[in-house]
Amino acid sequence: MTDHDEVRTRILDAAEKLFYERGIQAVGMDELRTAAGVSLKRLYGTFPAKHDLIEAYLRRRDTRWRADLAAYVDTRATPDAPAARILAVFGWLAAWFAAPDFRGCAFINAYGELGATSDGVAHVTRDHKRALLAYLTGLVQPLGHDDPTALAGQLALLIDGAITSAAISGDPGPARTARTAAEALVGVSVDAS
Repeated sequence: MTDHDEVRTRILDAAEKLFYERGIQAVGMDELRTAAGVSLKRLYGTFPAKHDLIEAYLRRRDTRWRADLAAYVDTRATPDAPAARILAVFGWLAAWFAAPDFRGCAFINAYGELGATSDGVAHVTRDHKRALLAYLTGLVQPLGHDDPTALAGQLALLIDGAITSAAISGDPGPARTARTAAEALVGVSVDAS
């Protein structure tokens, strides 16, 4: 890893922690500089504007979030058990919701703060939601459903609703509720967590 890559990683790590924990607008570049342990010159040399940093933070979070979800699903159910794979998504959500640093969906949060004024944030948020829908569609297709994209869209709404409800309530329970609804949509009850 080059020095530039190491500095970039430290800045992104600090941004992810602070932005997700407190909100994007509540965190200034000077606070980020301090948290990352870099000079202001180095920070702006790496990310010339705050919006560049915000978009990089969201893109990296998207990559990690989707990889963690897919890894969890892959360890809970094999490809020959498509319903179990779909329901495992809700097990992953329950574990995430129970984490002490859970603050809801970083993309919905960022969009709520900046989506109306930042085309970049809106674009990254839409990319994340499209990628999740594509992943869910891939999980649904082996079921042989008449309209896998529509079913995946319904599951995506359950996921977003569960994330938002859990963030507001501070309770991981919405993952179980969403899983029950997903069982009804998929038409099965499977022991997957």
